[in-house]
Amino acid sequence: MDESVLSAAFLLFLILDPFGNIPLAAALLRTVPPQRRPRVVLRECLIAYIVLLLFLLFGAPLMAFLELSQTSVGIAGGVVLLLIALKMIFPSGAGLFGDEGGGEPLIVPLAIPAIAGPSSMAMVMLLASREPERLWAWMGALTLATAASTVVLVSGGKLISLMGERGTKALERLAGLILTTIAVEMLLRGIRDFVATL
Repeated sequence: MDESVLSAAFLLFLILDPFGNIPLAAALLRTVPPQRRPRVVLRECLIAYIVLLLFLLFGAPLMAFLELSQTSVGIAGGVVLLLIALKMIFPSGAGLFGDEGGGEPLIVPLAIPAIAGPSSMAMVMLLASREPERLWAWMGALTLATAASTVVLVSGGKLISLMGERGTKALERLAGLILTTIAVEMLLRGIRDFVATL
């Protein structure tokens, strides 16, 4: 497999932040019967995958329709990614997306915006707009990243008991640190492209 596809899949996996979403998923599913929880997580991951796939396939035409440049999307994606990465490193008491109420989650908040959030949507649009001829490769990267995230989220309960809450938080913060550097790189690249057009 192409190294750039694996690199894109790893980046998307970090942005999807399955380790950071484990506590949120556990809190949202606490009133759901244990035997039903894996099916709910699978359904939400599938919904998130379809949403991201739509952004990957139709994000570039949408950008053209709205007259948005690749540079502006890159800078916006970098800003959003930086904000989410900082929240991963310095979490608030309410969690990344606030304290959500009970009941079985449907689409919101687990599929969107926890899994398919603004940064992942911006990233798939960016991949498609930068190299549209490699759309199949980016679809493969998105599929790999979502599949890996689904495995982590489905086995979330076991992971929490195995690694402990502190271990899970440490992994989330490590992912946040990596994402911070990626976000800064995206911002710098966007600013460099903008300066070059002046």
